[in-house]
Amino acid sequence: MALWSSTQLFTSKVPRKILFMFTLSLSVTYLFYSLMSCYNSLQFPLQENYAYQGRLVTDEPTFVTLREKLYSVSQGLTEYTEATARFTAVSTARDDEQRTVEWIRTQASPTKSVVYYQQQQHSVAPEKEEKARQESSTTDSELRVNCTSDYGEKKLPQAIIIGVKKGGTRALLEALRVHPDVRAVGNEPHFFDRNYEKGLDWYRELMPSTLEGQITMEKTPSYFVTSHAPKRIHSMARDIKLIIVVRNPVTRAISDYTQTLSKKPEIPTFEVLAFKNRTLGLIDASWSALRIGIYALHLETWMQYFPLSQMHFVSGERLIVDPAGEMAKVQDFLGLKRIVTDKHFYFNKTKGFPCLKKPEDSSMPRCLGKSKGRTHPKIDPDVIRRLHKFYKPFNMMFYQMTGQNFEWELEAEHEHKSAQD
Repeated sequence: MALWSSTQLFTSKVPRKILFMFTLSLSVTYLFYSLMSCYNSLQFPLQENYAYQGRLVTDEPTFVTLREKLYSVSQGLTEYTEATARFTAVSTARDDEQRTVEWIRTQASPTKSVVYYQQQQHSVAPEKEEKARQESSTTDSELRVNCTSDYGEKKLPQAIIIGVKKGGTRALLEALRVHPDVRAVGNEPHFFDRNYEKGLDWYRELMPSTLEGQITMEKTPSYFVTSHAPKRIHSMARDIKLIIVVRNPVTRAISDYTQTLSKKPEIPTFEVLAFKNRTLGLIDASWSALRIGIYALHLETWMQYFPLSQMHFVSGERLIVDPAGEMAKVQDFLGLKRIVTDKHFYFNKTKGFPCLKKPEDSSMPRCLGKSKGRTHPKIDPDVIRRLHKFYKPFNMMFYQMTGQNFEWELEAEHEHKSAQD
């Protein structure tokens, strides 16, 4: 009772404005101390690890370092997972984790946001994830980083498979796409022969996004026989690396004809198209199926703009019988570690060529489509013999220019003996 009386006496003597200001100041003070007490929970969880200007982390492995560790099949994926866990361990509370994701979305660049990438991968709906797996070019789970198509930046290619048609370019490209440091366009851009007027910006937009240390590639086999392609590619990048897959020109011509025949069954026979005058034995070198196989003629144009040191020739025959051996040479030429090895291939007896082994997360092995491995029509042995004779001097010249003997004449001798038997 006494306390209530004293309070009434105090409030009656103190002006109401002063009392209001006093109460307000107490409220502000209380609010200030409340904010200070929860200051730690208001901080961005990753701010300690990332420089705010967007630079890479300094006390944790960068994304490039993590990707390089994937080269170790037995330990790479484990180390990557553990390193990623260290990033996410910065936030322990669920609310903090949510704020971390939001901060990365708005502040961190894609090449640095390892946590965000991992969370996005696990948040994909099952049906979309299965579709993404089917479209992926990666064959091993430890190489799955090759599928980061939305990260990095689009660049003009540093290497191009320029030829030749029906030589094995698709098989080579698919094998290269297994490598985590290769990002390649699936379709043939045909930029330097058909779409050059669209400009380099259009061409660049076709390329997949790449991270630091990855190579951008494309393949268009018709470049090798396009007279203005060497100059155009040279004006884009003088130091570009060029890969040419070559095959016995006679076998290549028959394969070329087989493909055309499947689309246009009404075309004349191979024998009719191959000769201007079969009685006189005059070969029609203007027929594209035969002209492509005059490799020395086309290579001469390319050597006016590029040294041989920037070219690598792949044997289409050895790519079938020893794909790992040919891939080792290609990876060396591109300055890549030898990741794609014999463990990635098996020989498909039905198709007659190697296929990539079944990935762990796919129900089907990666073999080339129905358009590959078609049965060739039976060609008159005399026509084949005449074509081998026609190509022989050009082949010898090609061996001399490249410094490599592809031994196509041995195949011709074997076919000749088989025909006699």
